[in-house]
Amino acid sequence: MDIHEYQAKELLSKFGVEVLPGALAYSPEQAAYRSRELGGDAWVVKAQVHAGGRGKAGGVKFCRSDAEIQTACEAMFGQKIVTHQTGPEGKGIYRVYVEAAAQIAREVYLGFVLDRSSQRVMIVCSGEGGMEIEEISEERPDSIIRATVEPAVGLQAFQCREIAFALKLDPAVVQSFVRTLMGCYRAFRDLDSTMVEINPLVVTEEGRILALDAKMTFDDNALFRHPQVAELRDKSQEDPRECRAADRGLSYVGLDGNIGCIVNGAGLAMATMDTIKLAGGEPANFLDIGGGATPERVAKAFRLVMSDKNVQAVLVNIFAGINRCDWVAEGVVQALTENPVDIPVIVRLSGTNVEEGQKILAKSGLPIIRASTLSEAAERAVGAWKHDSTKGTKMRAAS
Repeated sequence: MDIHEYQAKELLSKFGVEVLPGALAYSPEQAAYRSRELGGDAWVVKAQVHAGGRGKAGGVKFCRSDAEIQTACEAMFGQKIVTHQTGPEGKGIYRVYVEAAAQIAREVYLGFVLDRSSQRVMIVCSGEGGMEIEEISEERPDSIIRATVEPAVGLQAFQCREIAFALKLDPAVVQSFVRTLMGCYRAFRDLDSTMVEINPLVVTEEGRILALDAKMTFDDNALFRHPQVAELRDKSQEDPRECRAADRGLSYVGLDGNIGCIVNGAGLAMATMDTIKLAGGEPANFLDIGGGATPERVAKAFRLVMSDKNVQAVLVNIFAGINRCDWVAEGVVQALTENPVDIPVIVRLSGTNVEEGQKILAKSGLPIIRASTLSEAAERAVGAWKHDSTKGTKMRAAS
């Protein structure tokens, strides 16, 4: 789960990370009022969306008056910001963060991530702050500093000092830098985060260390331990298909293809998507219905996949262990009976109660294409999709 910049700053500040004063606004008029509340003679208005690269896309504006703030906000509110992280569809701007401006002497990049290879929390830093980490690694890979945290003892002050020295920070700000890193680590650890990124972390002309921007991502499976974090979720910034799936307890990731997938087990779902690709198709989603799925759960998954307008064929691939093929078959029949579809549906069942499941599909009288192996199911799904799309093209041409 991602959260907004202002939410991340609020959380990090509780762990000792220093941030600038700021306030949230939901309209241009409110943004101007917030600037008067903050005081000063310069402010930065930031669109609050779950994406990086906002500045290049016009989502961050420096303003020196109420009129400039209103003009900047009027150009943002209700618009969609498109960056390399949002994709071409972009993300809507419904709130902005008004923050006091700072006199910046230096910018650095700071990130905490889970490193799968070392199975440790890794700190990533660079003296090239203000740039995306992908750009830094491509253009100046030598500037990246990495350090891993030993889970038995946690982040140590000497590691923070070593990073400060590697960044060639002024000795006068090293202690503040150490406190900032320690605070970020405690937030990462205590809140079950999977990423904390401050870009840029700045040294001001007065010698303060400030988080000028902040992003945090959290482990969805640990949110039950942190209700104060879970309530920060903003569904308007998420794929609506994934929101619907999460609300129904399903593991779903939307993709750009046109063959919908309903599978039990993450590994089998990945293999199914790979096999579809090998057969010449493009998967429309990752969907794991899990073990022990009831007919109702399968029907929900089917309706969820069909809610994607890009889906032109559906492949159901079940290898039943804890699950049961007859339950899955009942769910497919239930979904197609209640909401008939005009696209090919391919079902491959294997494992527990497979004979009963095949009988249910056969007796249903529905135009379900059956397959016995994964490769056969993928080939039939791609073949049926191509045949159906070709037929549709000919019909449109004839009309």
